[in-house]
Amino acid sequence: MEIINIKKLRQKENDENSELNRKRGTYAFGRYMTMSAHKAQRVVNQIRGRSYDEASMILGFMPYGACYPIWKLLNSAAANAEYKKGFHTTELFIKKVQVNKGPMRKKSKPRAQGRLSIIKRPTCHITILLQHRFFMKESRKKKRTLYEKDRQQATVTYESLRKKNEILRLITAGQIKIC
Repeated sequence: MEIINIKKLRQKENDENSELNRKRGTYAFGRYMTMSAHKAQRVVNQIRGRSYDEASMILGFMPYGACYPIWKLLNSAAANAEYKKGFHTTELFIKKVQVNKGPMRKKSKPRAQGRLSIIKRPTCHITILLQHRFFMKESRKKKRTLYEKDRQQATVTYESLRKKNEILRLITAGQIKIC
């Protein structure tokens, strides 16, 4: 009869899960932020793919009102990465930033002769994913190798394809495959 040590099994599972969690990165969600998604998208496009330090500096100097809430959310994501995963903020990169439309917040404003007019305030949801520099390099290497393989397979140059007759000759010889 075998005695299974449950603590060791759970520790192995936790170690595997922690490695996956480290690769995934850390999130920060901003829900129901009072700005339009279009205005937030304009700011977010400037920081996508940059390092944490560079992005926070860019947000500090941009003249838009949407910069401050996004900067606070970026700092929250960095604090999550530091606290939960032990990453240093200088080694963090922005892997993904997503802006989605939220519901319209409606308020009523009293007008002349007892009427009301409705004021619509747009909201948006912003998601920021920060990842460690080491894991960003791993994912880039995989993409580069795929791109280089595709480039090596396509060895036909522009000069060899100048005339239509040359193209037809290459197709009939089996040097170019048409998909």
